[in-house]
Amino acid sequence: MFANLPQPILVNEVVTRDGFQSEPAFVPTETKIELVNALAQLGLNKIEVTSFVSPRAVPNLRDAEDVMRAITRDTDTTYVALVPNEKGCARALELAVDEINLVMSVSESHNLANMRMTCEQSLDQFARIADMSAGTPMRLNGSLATAFGCPFEGNQEQDRVLRFVDAYLERSLHSITLADTTGMAVPNQVFELCQAVRQRWPELEVTLHFHNTRGLGLSNVLASLAAGMNQFDASLGGLGGCPFAPGATGNICTEDLVHMLDEMGLETGADLNGLLHQSQQLGVIVDHDLPGQISKAGPRSLTRPLPESVQQLMQNGRT
Repeated sequence: MFANLPQPILVNEVVTRDGFQSEPAFVPTETKIELVNALAQLGLNKIEVTSFVSPRAVPNLRDAEDVMRAITRDTDTTYVALVPNEKGCARALELAVDEINLVMSVSESHNLANMRMTCEQSLDQFARIADMSAGTPMRLNGSLATAFGCPFEGNQEQDRVLRFVDAYLERSLHSITLADTTGMAVPNQVFELCQAVRQRWPELEVTLHFHNTRGLGLSNVLASLAAGMNQFDASLGGLGGCPFAPGATGNICTEDLVHMLDEMGLETGADLNGLLHQSQQLGVIVDHDLPGQISKAGPRSLTRPLPESVQQLMQNGRT
């Protein structure tokens, strides 16, 4: 299953958007700026910095412009902002954002709940946003939320997901994210959908966005790798979850993901020690425990000293 896996594996960090959006206490603007700048030094492919949404809808991201203006942007990292509509696109263009992330749910009911519009209305809006950004360097990524299941409707048919990928590409979007918004994906389902997408669009840039709601996040990463995928969203410390999706807990954890890939001998270019340090700092910032495991247990390569009693037994030749 794990022979001839794609390399390198690209890791996209979403903590300052997906992670902070559900935090009850406002994270200070300067803290966000410092965290983005620190993460950009750790070999990550993309950082989803913020979202140009209504401050009423997501109060913790009300400083989106201030953060985007102030970050250093002095690395090869791609700096991304989530954009819900044309107004958000205009803000992103003004700030010369590298890439915007447009989101629509595969599920009609979830799109109505999350975006307050039908899927067709969302696609029409994406076409207008593509026209607005035409001729600029800004890239457009299209995320398909609930691609692996909807909390209201249940499983989504693979053909429906593929039709929407086609619809995104017809509207001049550059790349696609398949998002498991409420952690409903299972590995065989992930493998089959990823394989179908890769077979139909072999050169398309595709990102997988998993949540660990039911403990299957990293298992689903392995299934994606086996199907030829090589790009993943993750959140420092496992912080995150959609405030508009019932039951959606945190995203897969960035340092846990990088640790697994590193131990499998796969190239990520990400600095695990740096990520662990930033994860420890994040726990202080949000003032609560984080779901990530490697920051608690340490890397599997970490060894600990033998108890003195065992050392004495060994010295006395009793082992």
